[in-house]
Amino acid sequence: MGGNKTFTMIKPDAVKKNAIGAILKMINDGGFRIVAMKYTKLAQSEAGAFYEVHKERPFYGELVDFMSSGPIVAAILEKDNAVEDYRKLIGATNPADAADGTIRKLYATSIGENAVHGADSDENAAREGAFFFSERDMH
Repeated sequence: MGGNKTFTMIKPDAVKKNAIGAILKMINDGGFRIVAMKYTKLAQSEAGAFYEVHKERPFYGELVDFMSSGPIVAAILEKDNAVEDYRKLIGATNPADAADGTIRKLYATSIGENAVHGADSDENAAREGAFFFSERDMH
């Protein structure tokens, strides 16, 4: 079984659509407990640092521009097997391939504007969560 924490961001496209409440409800209904959360806006340099792992990929510049284009909601979620269960809840990166009832099927419009970010491993969840939150921010 995986760890009990994961990291997510509600991306600028979903924030702009006023989908924050609906997405948070799906997260709660999925059995996750929010242990840290903030509404913020990333500077381009911060978005670049967060997604540095993708720096050599062709979509990096577009991703940084998009993620710094408007406010986001960053959160650490807690549940047994958190990373895997959250990946199931959000659905495939391409909303056209996402299962019915998943966050991306409901709120994403494209591969690039796919409503939410979800950590893909326990290690990345810890690293990504630490980018936004200190231990004292988690409750």
